[in-house]
Amino acid sequence: MVTATVEEEEAERAHGAPSVFLRSLEWRAGLEYGAMLTSYPALRMAPHGDGHPVLVLPGLGGGDRSTRPLRSYLDELGYSSYGWGLGVNFGPTDKVLDRLPERLADLGGHHDEPVSLIGWSLGGIYARELARREPAAVRQVITLGSPFNQAQQRATHATRVYDALGRFHSPRLSDEVPAGVERLPLPVPATSIFTRTDGVVAWQSCIQEPDGRHENVEVWGSHVGLGVNPAVLFVIADRLAQPQGTWEPYRPMSTLERFLPPLHPYRS
Repeated sequence: MVTATVEEEEAERAHGAPSVFLRSLEWRAGLEYGAMLTSYPALRMAPHGDGHPVLVLPGLGGGDRSTRPLRSYLDELGYSSYGWGLGVNFGPTDKVLDRLPERLADLGGHHDEPVSLIGWSLGGIYARELARREPAAVRQVITLGSPFNQAQQRATHATRVYDALGRFHSPRLSDEVPAGVERLPLPVPATSIFTRTDGVVAWQSCIQEPDGRHENVEVWGSHVGLGVNPAVLFVIADRLAQPQGTWEPYRPMSTLERFLPPLHPYRS
């Protein structure tokens, strides 16, 4: 297990976005996809679900196609998984601000129970805001490389793309989401999955203060490959399998993880 103190995290966050070297290694996502395919027999050993609804939100520039492998895996485990159905994620547009809460309400109403939210990168920031606004409608939040705790914009290489898409973003954003609110603890259980070798966002920006309902789980891998990383998939399966109304921090299962090297998940 590797841990980092709050002081170390704050000091490293000051360095900004990941190095050019780490950014150049994002091609590892292809290897992670291959690792997912070869480790699928082991991944099927993960805890199975109770059929509750899971809404998966893509990262910046991604759509439901990017989350299809993850959703297919969740369906196989017995969950009712859904894409966000809003096309390509161009950022917080009026469409996102208006229709994403409606999507959450529709799924919760259809299943008559709270929805688990999984958000990849920017999608995780959306998921956290949804949970903050509608805690009774959300069972738990799982984020994948989501920089919700970034102290400054330069902590991610996606800033230039995000700014270039700014003309599509809703002018209501600053009013509806006050600055700094994304760093506050959520009113629901939350797991932040991150990697110190992330080539897109500073891993320190993905860290939340751990307590009885909030945790950080570290894996080895790239940012672009988080949605197909076998270690990530197993951690997600483990988190979702907890009975409604109960929640405990993630504890690795050494028996299964022997099949997943070097993508070994552990708490931080």
